[in-house]
Amino acid sequence: MPLTVEAAARTHIGLVRRSNQDAFLLGRHLLAVADGLGGHNAGEIASSSVIDALRPYDRQIETVQLMDTLGRAVYSASETLQRKIQVQPELAGMGTTLVAMLWSGKMAVLAHIGDSRAYLLRDSGSSSTTSLVQITEDHTCERLLADASSVPGFSGRISRFLDGRPDGRSPDLATWELRADDRFLLCSDGLSSAVRSELIHESLRSSASPENVADSLVALAIKHGGPDNITVVVMDVREATFNQIT
Repeated sequence: MPLTVEAAARTHIGLVRRSNQDAFLLGRHLLAVADGLGGHNAGEIASSSVIDALRPYDRQIETVQLMDTLGRAVYSASETLQRKIQVQPELAGMGTTLVAMLWSGKMAVLAHIGDSRAYLLRDSGSSSTTSLVQITEDHTCERLLADASSVPGFSGRISRFLDGRPDGRSPDLATWELRADDRFLLCSDGLSSAVRSELIHESLRSSASPENVADSLVALAIKHGGPDNITVVVMDVREATFNQIT
């Protein structure tokens, strides 16, 4: 049976930040979350520029072209940042995390760089229970150095992000086979750093629509202090009906 996707996105400034430097893309075939880095409004420029650069890649493509297409999309987004910095040198040092998913048929490719995350909620099998798995690995110094946590303020630093430079800042790319009833979550660290995974799991297990689940996740982050900008994209995979196929 062919598959179809339903998705929803929400973003919130949080309770501490003065501006929202997150951005998201909610397309028909491409979903993405970017969390900007940099002083003043540079982070906002970085995240929104990357999302705008991805928009032309939100199109139906052949499954075998998914990884190459998403890889080129992220490369194009990085080049966009490079051009902006060349025109406006005061933006040097800006950057953004990115987590993006491009899907076609029963396959999807996930790209990520930085500490924005992707999670997958999937039926565990005959027990009719679901398990929540973080399917991205944070690019932070803590993940690279065993003793990073002993250095104040160092362990949480992002080790990789998009900033227009080509030296080692390429994203991780992974292929996923989609299944009916899968639920994916893409989010900035405004959710994952504030809310325990058990509570995220509980919200995602709800039978509510992606819109309502996205609302509940943002509300959870606000309830837990909302220390950062919060952006979530919730994607449900379903069996397509006859009308959806035609």
